[in-house]
Amino acid sequence: MKAILLAAGLGSRLRPITNHTPKCLVPIAGKPLLGYWLDSLKNSGIESILVNLHCLADQVREFVVNRPDRNRITLVDERVLLGTAGTIKQNSEFFSGERGLVIHADNFCTANLATFVDKHENRPPGTELTMMTFVADEPRTCGILETDEKGIVHGFHEKVENPPGNVANAAIYIFEPSVIQFISSSPPGELVDISRDVIPEFLGRIFATPADGPVIDIGTPSSLKRAQSCALSLEGL
Repeated sequence: MKAILLAAGLGSRLRPITNHTPKCLVPIAGKPLLGYWLDSLKNSGIESILVNLHCLADQVREFVVNRPDRNRITLVDERVLLGTAGTIKQNSEFFSGERGLVIHADNFCTANLATFVDKHENRPPGTELTMMTFVADEPRTCGILETDEKGIVHGFHEKVENPPGNVANAAIYIFEPSVIQFISSSPPGELVDISRDVIPEFLGRIFATPADGPVIDIGTPSSLKRAQSCALSLEGL
């Protein structure tokens, strides 16, 4: 299995930190966020990773090329941001017809990715996409799911004022080749965002499974502080 880390975000809500540091390199307990993801993928046996670059791309490139495992990482520049689904479309050949792990790399997450892959391997019949979930403290800021007793997603509500629950999309997915093909064969500019444009098309064919570790979007100073505290507490275990 191959993986794409979506790491091109601007991090505008974290300014002034992200005026000089790309969001994916913001340190969490002294370690760049992207480093957590690359290490987690390595520990899970994922040997081929693509990372997209945009904001302060030279810093991200320097960070990656100085890693001992740099040869398993492919870097692609996005001069113009393509959106999460647009990046998958632009780089669909990277997957070489295989299923793919797709991760929003602007979240701090300690979930075991090997366990997540195993959950996908044993997903309910007829599902083509596995989504990691977490319980959201602020459901209005998240994509909230409605699932049946098997964990199959039948409803999805992206950042609505009155969501029907608090089980949220962690923006960590495994796509079967059929999902990648659906994205790659779409007309130019039609599919831009995974949450808005792809997930609604696969309702009834998505398996949701809870993360076995914290999931924190570091998009605001307060959530970044929570991630820092979480990482430090885990180090102390």
